[in-house]
Amino acid sequence: MTQQELTGADLAEAIAEVADDRKAIDIVELDLRGVLGYADYFVIATGNTDRQVKALHDAVHERMKKEHGLLPRRVEGLPQAQWVLMDYLDVVVHFFTPDTRAFYRLEQLWGEAPARAIGSGVAEA
Repeated sequence: MTQQELTGADLAEAIAEVADDRKAIDIVELDLRGVLGYADYFVIATGNTDRQVKALHDAVHERMKKEHGLLPRRVEGLPQAQWVLMDYLDVVVHFFTPDTRAFYRLEQLWGEAPARAIGSGVAEA
């Protein structure tokens, strides 16, 4: 699929797939069309450690560049990697450590947006 054919929904799905491949947990895709003015989708996922969060960033960056010719417009949160944000315009990616995700609770902030859980990784109780 070329860059011109890649919709926001396709991009969100591709990013979530990379996160799942890299063992991210609690991957959620929020459909923010009609809710938010600056992005159509959020992909939110958790890495168990800051190193895993950085690895998730690296994997998404590499695959989106290689397969779709896309680079994020902006990246925030490196090198600390407690919360890494990748801005692909229509899709904004949020990778968190568990404590940081629990603190910010983005899913609750955008509770009116349709959400879809993706992948098999679920946090242990």
